[in-house]
Amino acid sequence: QVQLVESGGGLVQVGVSLRLSCLASGRTSSVSAMGWFRQAPGKEREFVAAITWWGGGSTKYADSVKGRFTISRDNSKNTLYLQMNSLKPEDTAVYFCAASYDAHVGLDLGSFQRYGYWGQGTQVTVSS
Repeated sequence: QVQLVESGGGLVQVGVSLRLSCLASGRTSSVSAMGWFRQAPGKEREFVAAITWWGGGSTKYADSVKGRFTISRDNSKNTLYLQMNSLKPEDTAVYFCAASYDAHVGLDLGSFQRYGYWGQGTQVTVSS
């Protein structure tokens, strides 16, 4: 299994940047992809961004964050990042890191069901 711990959330103003981190531990060699999802109050959890864990690192982004958010990884540190720029109030949510062992996750990196391991989440609040 893999354990995930997010960090980097906080209360920020509109337009600023924030970087989230997710440290993975345990059986990271079996990870095929990692991603970020978020859940706002009263809403369902939604896909934000994902990246394959090995090789070239294919990425996928939700339309709502394209051009503003960048997902990246550092395999040597077993760490996933989410650089968030030009933050908006609608980005306010709990952000969850997720890991997949699914060998076919690359068919749809944004599929919630393909991620079997989740962190506890980190709160991001964007104030106007």
